[in-house]
Amino acid sequence: MSNIDVTSVLLNEQDGRIPSVNFITLGCAKNEVDSADMQRRLVSAGFAIVDDAEDADAVIVNTCSFIQAAIEESIDVILEVAGLANIADGSSKLIVAGCMPARFGDDLESELNEASAFVPCSKEDDIVEVVQRTLGVNPAPFARVDVESGPAAAYVKISDGCNRFCSFCSIPYIRGRYHSFPYERIRASVEQCIAEGSVEITLIGQDTGCWGSDFEEKSTTAQLLSNLAEEFPDTWFRIMYVEPDGITDELLDAIAAHDNVCDYLDMPLQHANPELLKSMRRKGSAPEFLKLLERIRTRVPGITLRTTLITGFPGETEEAFDELMEFLEEADFDYVGVFPYSREEGTRAYDLPDQVEEELKVARAQEVRDLCDAVGSVHTADRIGKELDVLVLGAEEDGQLFGRAMCQAPDVDGVVYVDGGEVGEIVRVTIVDTLAYDMEGEIIHG
Repeated sequence: MSNIDVTSVLLNEQDGRIPSVNFITLGCAKNEVDSADMQRRLVSAGFAIVDDAEDADAVIVNTCSFIQAAIEESIDVILEVAGLANIADGSSKLIVAGCMPARFGDDLESELNEASAFVPCSKEDDIVEVVQRTLGVNPAPFARVDVESGPAAAYVKISDGCNRFCSFCSIPYIRGRYHSFPYERIRASVEQCIAEGSVEITLIGQDTGCWGSDFEEKSTTAQLLSNLAEEFPDTWFRIMYVEPDGITDELLDAIAAHDNVCDYLDMPLQHANPELLKSMRRKGSAPEFLKLLERIRTRVPGITLRTTLITGFPGETEEAFDELMEFLEEADFDYVGVFPYSREEGTRAYDLPDQVEEELKVARAQEVRDLCDAVGSVHTADRIGKELDVLVLGAEEDGQLFGRAMCQAPDVDGVVYVDGGEVGEIVRVTIVDTLAYDMEGEIIHG
C-alpha cells in the first residue's frame, strides 16, 4: 500500500478529524494484497491509514488459518491487540478479517468477544461499511488523494479460491471455489501499482496456472502474461504458484518470449511418491516430474525453479521418504520450501490412518531442507562472475542497499546487496560473492 498524503483531504465533518485505521496482516502474500485492497477502499472513503495500533480508531487484524501454527499466531496477535489500552477501554475497536472468520464463522465470533466485527474473505469488499458501522462515523470522501512513492515491487492477485480440494488443504473451505479475476481488473491493479512506483509485479493466486479457464470465452495464463508484458514493457512480471498441470508449452513460450517476464517458475509438487500424492488427492510421480522439469528447462534455458514439499503426510514410510530425497537430488531445484504436515480439522487427511509422529515429521523436513540448501547454495555460488540486472528495493539499517534479481522471488529467495543505485532503479551488476542464497553485486559503470 502506498503512503497517502492526507493534508489535502476533506476532514470528517462530524468532528473535524479524520478517523484512522491500522492494519496488521498475517500469513501469505495473498493476504497482503487483500489488506492493500481494503486500505485503498478505506482511504478513498475518507479514512486515514496509520502505522501504530495505539493511534488508530480501528485495528484490523487480517488473519491466516491455513495451518494450526498460523491459527495460533493469529489468535495470539488478536489477543495482544485486544490488550492495548485504547482497545481495552473501548475508545478504539478491534476488527478481525480474513481467513479465520471465513473458516470458523459463528464459532469464532462466540469465542472472541474482544472483537467488535468479523469480516470473512468473501466480505472484504464491504470493509468500508463495516468500519463505518463499527465506529459510528461516516467521513467525507477524500477530495483529493496525493499518492507518494510506493514500493518498488508489488503483488497482484489474478484469481481466488481453489477447486482442487487436496486432502491436506483447507483453502477451498476458506476461499471458496476457484474464480479468475477479469483481465480488466488485473490490468487496472497493475497500472495502479506502476503509477505508485512499482517496477516488478508478481502475479499470485491459489492456482495461477488455470487463469481464464472459467470464463465464458476461455483464456489462459500465458495470454494474460503476454498481454501484460507487452503493454507494460518496462515492468518486470513474475508468476507464482503454478500447479504442474498448468505448466503448458504455451506458458513456457510466453515466459521465454518476453525479456521483462522473469525466467522463473514456482510449482508446488508436495511430494514425489505416487501413492502419497494419490492420498493427497494430487497427481504425479518422480519420473513424471523429472520429465516435466526436462521440458521446462529445454523450453526456457536457464530458468530458475522453486517447489514446495510436505514431509510426514499420513502414510509416509521410510521408503516413500527415501524416494522423495532421491528425486530431489536428481531434480536439482534452485529453491525449495518444505513444511512438516499439519493435521487440520475439516480436511480429508485429518482422519487418515498411519499418522506420522510430529518429531519425525520435523526431522524429515530438516533433512529435505539440508539437502536442498546444499544444492541451492551451489546454484547461487555459480552466479559469481556473472552479470545480472537487479531491482533496488531498499536499504538496511546501516545503509547497505539491497535488491532482487529476476532469479529471486519476493521474501523467499534471498537478496542481492549492491553498492549503488536508487530504490526503484534497475542496475546492472557483476556478482562478486555469495552467502547461502544472498548475493553481493558491484555496479557495472560505463
